[in-house]
Amino acid sequence: MNTIALRLLKIVVLLLAGLFGLFVFAGNLMDYNSNYEFVHHVLSMDTTFEGNALMWRAIESSTLYTIAYWGLIIAEGTFSLLAFIGVYHMLKNIRATGSQFNRAKSFGFYAFMLGFAIWYLGFIVIGSEWFAMWQSQIWNGKETAMDITIVWIGFAILLALKDEDLT
Repeated sequence: MNTIALRLLKIVVLLLAGLFGLFVFAGNLMDYNSNYEFVHHVLSMDTTFEGNALMWRAIESSTLYTIAYWGLIIAEGTFSLLAFIGVYHMLKNIRATGSQFNRAKSFGFYAFMLGFAIWYLGFIVIGSEWFAMWQSQIWNGKETAMDITIVWIGFAILLALKDEDLT
């Protein structure tokens, strides 16, 4: 097996994850109002099924919408930053021993942990299930969040493969 090629692949997938996070982060800042509306409609549950018995969960506070949205933006930016720091450490250690390269992957693991928190916990567990986002025909990000989560699982598994010493 070509150890350098596998290490490069791990670096590339972490770089791609970081770029994705950067583009999401930047998009939320550059198109603030559109994405704020997404958060507003999900938290207010105003596009869920009529007569929904879960409406007691709805939030009707623009202050809380703003706090939730800024929390999401900060988390996405942090996700991207952790991924890029991981890429840097992995590149710096690409020719190091297996144990050194394995240690260099820690920021990548932190990035994916945060990614799972954002897209699985935030969008699927809280958004889709707690705020019944799945009921909305307009403001439903469940499928996209699940797709992202599945990619992060694959990337995290690849990253977790133990690296051996170079031969």
